[in-house]
Amino acid sequence: MAFITSVESIVTILLMMALGYLLRRIGWFDDNFSGSISKLIMNVALPASIFVSVMKYLTLHKLISLSSGLIYSFGGVIIGYIVAWLAVKVLRVRPGRRGIFMNTVVNANTIFIGLPLNIALFGSVSLPYFLVYYVTNTVSTWAFGVFLISNDDPTKKKGEKASGNFNWKKLLPPPLLGFLVALVWLVLNLPVPEWANNTLTYVGNLVTPLSLIYIGIVLADAGLKSIKFDKDTIFALLGRFVMSPIVITLLIMWGASLGHAIPTMEMQTLIVQAAAPGLAVMPILANESHGDVEYATNLVTTSTILFIVVVPIVMSLIQYV
Repeated sequence: MAFITSVESIVTILLMMALGYLLRRIGWFDDNFSGSISKLIMNVALPASIFVSVMKYLTLHKLISLSSGLIYSFGGVIIGYIVAWLAVKVLRVRPGRRGIFMNTVVNANTIFIGLPLNIALFGSVSLPYFLVYYVTNTVSTWAFGVFLISNDDPTKKKGEKASGNFNWKKLLPPPLLGFLVALVWLVLNLPVPEWANNTLTYVGNLVTPLSLIYIGIVLADAGLKSIKFDKDTIFALLGRFVMSPIVITLLIMWGASLGHAIPTMEMQTLIVQAAAPGLAVMPILANESHGDVEYATNLVTTSTILFIVVVPIVMSLIQYV
C-alpha cells in the first residue's frame, strides 16, 4: 500500500517535469521564460501559497499544543545543518553547490509532496502533526536555508565585501514575509475576506506546476545527461534520505526515554516528512544566486524519483520504532 501511494504521488510530479522538458525542447519556451517563471514564483505565487496554507491548516492553539513536536523537528534541523556543514568541509564541495548541498540535506519538499503523501498514508487526522514539520521546514528554508544559497554565490570575488547598504530584501525574502504576515493574522485573529482568500489560493496554486515546469526547462537546457550520481549528489541524497530521518527518530526516542513521548502518528509523520525529497524551488533559488542550477535540478529530480523507493522502506522501518 505504501509503495502504491508513493508511486501515485510521484508520477504526477515527474509528468509535469517532463512537460516542461518537452515544451522547451520543441521551442515553445524562449531563453527568457524560465527567468520570468522564477520571479513570478519567488515574489508572488510562493508568498501567497504560504499565507493560504498557514491560515488553512494552522491555528495559534494548535501551534502551542504541538510545541513538543516542534522541539524535536527544530532539533533535527539544527543537527542537520551542523552535519551538512561538516560534510561540505570534509567533501570539499565547491562554491555554488555548498548552499544547495546543505539545503538538500536539511530541508524537505513538505507542501508539494509531503502534504498529499501524509494525508494518503495517515488521513486528515494527521494534519496537525504535519503542520509541526511544515512550520519547522518553512522557517528553516526561508529564514536560513535561502541565505546559505545566496551567500554561496560563486561570482563573488574572493575577499569581496558586502555592500555597505543593508539589503532588507535578503533579510526578509517574499516567502518568509508571507509566513510572518500569516502568523500576525493568526495572533490577531483577523478575518481573511473570501475574495482575498480565493485570489491568494489561485495564485498560490501556481507554485507547484510552475516550479516543476521550471525544473523541466532547466533539465532540457542541461540535457538528460545532467542526471548523474557524482560524489556531491550521492552524499547529499544520503543526508536527505538516511541522516535526516535517523536524527529525528533518535531525538524522539531519546525524548520518550526522558518521559516526553509523543503520539505514534505524530512520530510517524515527523519521520516521513524528514525523508521527503528536496525542495522543488531549489533550482530557482540557485538561479537567483548564480549557483549551480544543474546540480540543484539533478538533486531535485533524483531525490523525487528515489522517493518512490524510500517511502515504502521508511514506512516499514518505523513500525519497529
